Amino acid sequence: MIARRRAGALMSVSSLPSPYGIGVFGEEAKDWIDRLADMGFSVWQVLPFNMLDLGKSPYGSCSAFAGNYLYIDPRGLVKAGFVSAADAKSCEYDGSPYTTDYAFAERAREQLLRKAFTSHREKANKLAVEFAKKYEWASDFALFMAVKEANDGRPWWEWPKRSADHEQCKQDADQYADETAYQLFVQAVFFEQWEEIHAYAQKRGVLVLGDMPLYVAMDSADVWSCRRFFCLNERDFRPDKVAGVPPDYFSKDGQLWGNPLYNWKTLKADGYSWWIGRVKAMLSLYDGIRIDHFRALVSYWAVPSTAKTAKEGAWEVGPRQDLFDVLEKTLGPDLPIIAEDLGTFGEDVVRLLETSGIPGMHVIQFGFDPHGDSTHLPHNYTANSVAYVGTHDNNTLLGWLWEASEEERRFALDYCGFHGDNWGDGGYHSASCRTVIETVWKSASRLAVIPFQDMCGFGSDARMNIPGVPEKNWRFRTTKETMDQMDKAYYRHINRVFRRG
Repeated sequence: MIARRRAGALMSVSSLPSPYGIGVFGEEAKDWIDRLADMGFSVWQVLPFNMLDLGKSPYGSCSAFAGNYLYIDPRGLVKAGFVSAADAKSCEYDGSPYTTDYAFAERAREQLLRKAFTSHREKANKLAVEFAKKYEWASDFALFMAVKEANDGRPWWEWPKRSADHEQCKQDADQYADETAYQLFVQAVFFEQWEEIHAYAQKRGVLVLGDMPLYVAMDSADVWSCRRFFCLNERDFRPDKVAGVPPDYFSKDGQLWGNPLYNWKTLKADGYSWWIGRVKAMLSLYDGIRIDHFRALVSYWAVPSTAKTAKEGAWEVGPRQDLFDVLEKTLGPDLPIIAEDLGTFGEDVVRLLETSGIPGMHVIQFGFDPHGDSTHLPHNYTANSVAYVGTHDNNTLLGWLWEASEEERRFALDYCGFHGDNWGDGGYHSASCRTVIETVWKSASRLAVIPFQDMCGFGSDARMNIPGVPEKNWRFRTTKETMDQMDKAYYRHINRVFRRG
């Protein structure tokens, strides 16, 4: 993916314009791809397609494989003959086009998909059967969702004992057949619609860089069906230690995620089959993948499940090079993987990146320490790396400039060559932001990525996520009118001047 100099833009599908309260796999996605290609970008980085957790984050999903049904385009269901145009229109949203309304989108999409399934049961069942044959993970996921539905949404460890046991529950699968078929149908539609968008991106010369969360939720089809691959106690199959990160740039108390940790000893003894299947599935979905929280594959922060903050954790050793040796032996060399190696760093991470050849990340915002020589300053970037103006976890560039200390801001502007006092001017033509963008663009990193919000010069109110803050994240959306105002000529210019494409 980064064999040559490329330019990429970060935009979540959820943030795309649409009539439905959330972005979907529709014409607006193709329009975005057209815009990228016209501006000289050749990479679209997306956020995870996984189903969402209760905080609407895709990083603690109930499945490592299944897709978020909210991205299904109602118009696509009309085109496929499952619903009427009037049915699709009932999903249209009359609220703010700048904010994702998850409650509305969930309710409307669920009703529409249920109607599509029941109105065309024979056709839907055929699609479900074909999908289950194609994807190994699909049947377990669909059964998990069906049993959860039958148990009023409770987590799997609160189900009746026979249902909580995966092998015993499979023997009772017939009693959940209808709901299982519905869940498979939904996934079949999701993947079919995404394949159309992905094919369109390939036609326009735009690669899709996916995002793979490292961990899954405790209440997930993966943990339920493969308990041996996770660190659970034998009393009640709950974890004694959970995932998180120590105090860092984003949080003084660290972040206590609560996900179950992998049982790497058992995974290794099994030949890492679950991880091979997962990476293979992601590489069939995208052209390349960014592994979130990559450093946990080297060493991970294990926090007692009774702890109140992540400060109480300790480092434990991950699979390291052994996992990547197996992945390359099974899936082929030079896998298109990018490591999200941010946060608490260490020489062990550096060594794995060097031995594996996997490119890491630099975020220019992290480099503006007036008293240090950070690896995130562009003069330290290597070719085999990905340079970011910001990520979905960062403040927007203009927001950062406003909230930085005077000393940090002055250093940042001096470093990037901005002179004058009007650094706070926002919008599409922000000169101060553009000097930072161009500093990233001229770096040695073969891939440079900019979030859509920074392409527009937006302030901190357009931020996508604040790590460690559980509410009101993942809601940023944009409109066609906003996209029309983007300075396409500027991005076309810098991509040409700095030899990116």
